[in-house]
Formats: sequence, C-alpha cells, structure tokens
Amino acid sequence: MRHYVIKRCLATIPLLLVISFLCFCFINLIPSDPAEVALRVRQTPIITAEAIAEVRKELGLDQPFFIRYFYWLWDCLRGDFGVSYTNPARTVLGELTRCLPDTLALASMSLVYVIVLSLPIGFLSAVYKDSWFDRIMRGIVFATTAMPVYWIGLLLIWLVSIKWNLLPTSGAGSFKHLILPAFTVALSYISTYIRLIRNNMLENMREDYVLYANVRGLKQRSILVRHVLKNSLQSCVTAIGMSIPQLIAGTIVVENVFAWPGLGKLCITSIFNRDYPVIQAYVLLIGVLFVIFNLFFDIIQCMADPRLRQEENR
Repeated sequence: MRHYVIKRCLATIPLLLVISFLCFCFINLIPSDPAEVALRVRQTPIITAEAIAEVRKELGLDQPFFIRYFYWLWDCLRGDFGVSYTNPARTVLGELTRCLPDTLALASMSLVYVIVLSLPIGFLSAVYKDSWFDRIMRGIVFATTAMPVYWIGLLLIWLVSIKWNLLPTSGAGSFKHLILPAFTVALSYISTYIRLIRNNMLENMREDYVLYANVRGLKQRSILVRHVLKNSLQSCVTAIGMSIPQLIAGTIVVENVFAWPGLGKLCITSIFNRDYPVIQAYVLLIGVLFVIFNLFFDIIQCMADPRLRQEENR
C-alpha cells in the first residue's frame, strides 16, 4: 500500500508540470499584448511604444519564453501569482483567497444536495425497478441532464424567487442566498449519480453472492443495504473524487447567474477585463484541484477495495 501511494504521488509531479506549462502557453497565445492591456486597465491616457516597452520590462515580458515560464513557475510554488491588472494594489493570491470561501461554500452545499438526494433516489429506483416511481425518476433524470445549467438557474429564479417569493434572486449574505445556486449546480450531478447508483445496484443484484444470501435466508433489507448498496457505492468513489473539483469549476456559470461573489464570477470579470494573471491562476488552480482530488480518492478506493490492494502487492 505504501509503495502504491508513493508511486501515485511521484506520478502526479510530471502531470502537474505539464498542466502548468499548458496553462502558461495558452495565456501567452492570446493575441493581445499584456503590457498594452495593463496600460489600458490602468487608464493610461496616451499609450506609446516607450510606455509599452517599460511595462513589458516591468512585467518581465522582455525575457525569453522558457525563462519567463521558469520564473513564473518558481513564483507559483512560493504562492506568488503576480499582481492583478485591474487593481495593481491587489495580488492575484489575495483575489483568489477573497473569493475562494464563497465558492467552497457553494460547492460544499451542492455536494450535500448530491449525496442526500441521489443516494436514496438511486437506491429506490433500483429496488422498485420499472415501477411508477422509477419511471418518473428516469424521466426527471433525462430532462435535467439535457437542460443547460444557466437555463435551470433562470427558471428557478423565475419560479421560486419571483413567482413564489420564497428565496432571494441573487447575491450573498445569508443561508437563503445559498439554496438556489447550490441546487442549480448540483442538479446535473444528482441526475448522473441517480443513474450510476441505479445501474450499479441492478448489476450487483444479478451477482451470485446475492443469490447465496437469499438462500441463507438473510433479510431482504440487509441484503440490499449491507451488500448490494455497499458494493455499488465502491465504484462511485472515483466519480465523487472527480465531481468535487468539477463542482468548484462548474460554479463559474451559476455564480454569474446568481451574482454569487466567488471564483467563477471573478474569472468571468477577469476575462472581460483581460486580467491575464487572474485567469492564469484560476486555470492552474482548477487543474491542480483535479489532479489532487483524483489522487486522494484513488488512494481511498485502493484502501477500501481488497482486490485493488492484492493487485498492487503482486
């Protein structure tokens, strides 16, 4: 087990380097000159070639590409992502840490929705296969999977906030402001996990160990919960590990629909303002989160599944 953990941790190092290099390349492929953008953001009245050259030297853009990459990578490892073009008095790290708690609150609440709703619905849909409940749930899953997130958010605002006047339409500040955007983010994942849990349970119900448990006279409830559901959830561990960073990254649209002051709103604002350091740091952060959570839940799955441990020990 220790050998597997060390091997997986070492394998993430080149992957993180590739992600950082691609992130740096994509930002540098943007046709606009960052020095000129910085001057426009600073509202410089007259932009001259001398002013552009001075800002390029200030930002380190006059150096070769790979030198700039290694300097940028070293600064990132020290937690220095540069200075925001929009507000030079603020660092990029400061902007990220200012908005990160709101995004984490939104993603955490969405994950609670996913677990609380998808687990019992998927379980009941598998137990009562082809019943009226299962047919209704499959119809809802099909419909919500096909709906765009922004359209669901606008529909919920119109129905819950405007028509029924139950929850606020936008902004942050209280738990009520969190309910609608969190449910909007979670809805597509709820549909995915309902389908995943249902299909895994139906597949496990056809296994031999379920037949042997019935022959031994075990209670049906015990068979379904302690054996079928438990084995069905093991395959969901990796999917949940990838869903957590997806929830954080997926808030980018919902945060702008509900005016939620998180990383997604910061990213969209930075794109409109061409605030390249913030965009670069945001993309790098999301990529690193995907790698770290995938590594973490791979290790958890290996610890929970004896078959994987046996394969690694061979």
